[in-house]
Amino acid sequence: QVQLVESGGGLVRPGGSLRLSCVASGSIFRINAMGWYRQAPGKERELVAAIDSGGDINYADSVKVRFTISRDNARNTVYLQMNSLKPEDTAVYYCNADLSFLASDYVRRQNTFWGQGTQVTVSS
Repeated sequence: QVQLVESGGGLVRPGGSLRLSCVASGSIFRINAMGWYRQAPGKERELVAAIDSGGDINYADSVKVRFTISRDNARNTVYLQMNSLKPEDTAVYYCNADLSFLASDYVRRQNTFWGQGTQVTVSS
């Protein structure tokens, strides 16, 4: 099957930076869009940034200029560089990928997968 594993979260002071990584592994044929979402306590999960296979990027207004999404297709990896972090950026960050893969019944299928999440805490 397919797994998405995030890394890079942690505790950082306001104004600091973090870089998140997410690696997709398994019987993958093609990854279409990849993205980052976040969910703060008591709030709904929201899109942070997404990048499609052609390199088109979409950011939430709240993170434009401060965050940068990129991907390494050869490594099935997506990154999120987060600069000028604010306390309101505190959340669990989830990686997301829309991809085609070889299912257990040996049929090529397409689905959306999620990582387990990584905590980002911005606090002094």
